Amino acid sequence: MSHPASPPAAPVAAASVLLLRDAPDGLEVFMQRRSRRVDFSAGAMVFPGGRVDAADADPALRARCCGADELEDRARALRVAAIREVFEECGVLLARPRGATPFVSDARVRELREKYRSELQAARLEMARLAENEDLELACDRLIPFAHWITPTVLPKRFDTLFFLAEAPPHAATHDGSESVASEWIRPGDALAAADAGRHSMMFPTRLNLAKLGASASVRDAIDAARRGRIVTVLPEVRRGPEGPVLRIPADAGYGVCEFPVD
Repeated sequence: MSHPASPPAAPVAAASVLLLRDAPDGLEVFMQRRSRRVDFSAGAMVFPGGRVDAADADPALRARCCGADELEDRARALRVAAIREVFEECGVLLARPRGATPFVSDARVRELREKYRSELQAARLEMARLAENEDLELACDRLIPFAHWITPTVLPKRFDTLFFLAEAPPHAATHDGSESVASEWIRPGDALAAADAGRHSMMFPTRLNLAKLGASASVRDAIDAARRGRIVTVLPEVRRGPEGPVLRIPADAGYGVCEFPVD
């Protein structure tokens, strides 16, 4: 007797950030190598990010999010999650003192990392409390939507991830030593070359987003291109091609190609 197929796992909302900076040799992006002990993307080179927590949707944050007045609750929570994850994972805080234009100074960020060390290490920092206690505004206006990927339905663990671009403030970026065990600023092409040479493990969306980013020569070019572009949701599907199975993504998603052979 045949049994009905189980419904696909529901994807978990998540956010990821491509932190960017201009360097003498060109545009660089901050990447981290995940610990082999974590249960997702173990050992892979990734951008900072993670799932949206319930506290990221705290209504108290509405008055503490710059550039989010017109956003729906879910869209604002994604940006709060992105800012929180970047602070937790690499010590960069996309926030300003209330009413100010410049980002929080590097010296103050170091003080905040020490003050909230236990919460950061436990990945349980609530941004509403941080913003209220320290009189900060979260720089949601500096997060530029870049891509939207949903894990294929055939996989047991699924994420619905919005990728953002953000020009990095002058904070010392590093890895947390727990979920991520190494980090570096790297040109997109160099990161792809390292993956092709087997020096790095890299997930499919990471590779394609690096290739897409690599078309830009500078932070301004990348941000301008993202603002001009249209976000097309990518839900990869396996299809049968003339020479075997292929992974297909939407042709208008901005990656230049839409079919990839399945190894």
